[in-house]
Amino acid sequence: MTIALTLSAFAIGIVGAVPLAVGLSSSNMLIRLASRLFVDLVRGVPIIVWLFLLKFGIQIGTFKFNPVAAAIVGLGVVSMAYLAEIYRGGLQAVPRGQGEAAHALGLTRGTTFYGVMVPQAFRIVSPSIATYLTGLLKDSSIASTIIVAEMVFQSQSFARQHPTVEGILPYMLVGILYIVLSLPVAYLSRRLDSRMRKAVYA
Repeated sequence: MTIALTLSAFAIGIVGAVPLAVGLSSSNMLIRLASRLFVDLVRGVPIIVWLFLLKFGIQIGTFKFNPVAAAIVGLGVVSMAYLAEIYRGGLQAVPRGQGEAAHALGLTRGTTFYGVMVPQAFRIVSPSIATYLTGLLKDSSIASTIIVAEMVFQSQSFARQHPTVEGILPYMLVGILYIVLSLPVAYLSRRLDSRMRKAVYA
């Protein structure tokens, strides 16, 4: 459940952050302000509050979020806001001369953005995205507060059902599992960054 929760929220965030990042960089002031308001509002409220609002505060007719859906949507929306800022920073880090050179060569705005700016920005932000994914994996433990049966929830249940077992043992095992799950992400991030640097400087 922890992995499914993390990957689902990350998928929502990595796709939903694209229009938000474009909005944050827009020349239209209303779009830019609306995007900024959304990002700051989402990031300014603790994740646990969003999860409680979605789980217990939203009911439309007979519709009500179940715990898993509330956790995925909540973590996904928060991911959108954080990843949008990462994308925006990456796009702004690309030298303006790259875009100007593409325009001078007669490339369209779309080709310039997706074919020139985005690949360079992705190389810049890929370590930050991997770091965020590792953080999201750990933040998914907050879903245990709305009764999502992820690893921390399972360890709490195990500790309650087996009072004779050393109380700290389940939590130590969960901590080790989080480290084990984080290592592949860190390894893949370093490999990807190394390959992209070689491609650029070869």
